[in-house]
Amino acid sequence: MAARMDESVWAAEPLVLVRQLGAAQQRCSAVIAAQHRRIEQLEAQLLRTRAALVLRTTALAWARQQDVASIDEHDPAALDASLRAADLVICQTGCLSHGDYWRVRDHCRRTGKTCVMVEQPEALRIVRLQREAAAG
Repeated sequence: MAARMDESVWAAEPLVLVRQLGAAQQRCSAVIAAQHRRIEQLEAQLLRTRAALVLRTTALAWARQQDVASIDEHDPAALDASLRAADLVICQTGCLSHGDYWRVRDHCRRTGKTCVMVEQPEALRIVRLQREAAAG
């Protein structure tokens, strides 16, 4: 009888091992699923962060471009003062807002000043060359 008991214990051992293996596999599957969910959350957060960075970088670029522009569209008085002091108005296309464009054109028309609109800054090179020649 003792031999039979040993046989039944030995016969049940693979079943116990299979159950333990199944439980370990379930725990591993749960950990992998949790890690997958966390990775998806982190990827979504990274995408939102990148989008915020693009928005911030674009806003900074626009702000810098506005600062570089020679005409301050938020201060029409400064624009008018600059136009009154000028003998000739040369504007690079794209450097003026829509409202400033019409303000400059109207001022030049009213005062009879010459108003030149250029598309490329290289077109202004002739003015610099003539100024340098006159100074030299």
